[in-house]
Amino acid sequence: MMIEAVDWSVVRWLFEKRRVRETADQANAALDRLNRAVKARWSSDMKGAYKDLAAKAGGAGSRRQGQPEPQAIDPQVRLFAKKVKEADDDAYGARRAAEDAFDQAEREMNPALLREGCQKAIQAWELQERAIRRAEAAQDSNKATI
Repeated sequence: MMIEAVDWSVVRWLFEKRRVRETADQANAALDRLNRAVKARWSSDMKGAYKDLAAKAGGAGSRRQGQPEPQAIDPQVRLFAKKVKEADDDAYGARRAAEDAFDQAEREMNPALLREGCQKAIQAWELQERAIRRAEAAQDSNKATI
């Protein structure tokens, strides 16, 4: 639908903009669920390394009991976690840009900005899919490698 929406007329946009936004929200929620499910299967080392990175970046990633101390985590696992975190951050930034474009388009009733929001949403989904694939690679082996 998003690919089609890029070519819609102004009139069609006025009638369909709510459905486009709801579809984008549903896609984001589905990707978020998949992302959480993949990361739930990570080893405790990988979870700890990722949470340390999130905490350092100001995220809500405090380490739980039972997880290894930061210095005990293999450097390769840390490096892999860093690459996953970077991919996640890129995807999140792209999602924010798409949501901002949709918000501005709705305020201004601007179909050109709605089209831009669709293009940015598609890009954000592609980035999030790549980040999820990278996160899945961490569970494919006991020791995360790049």
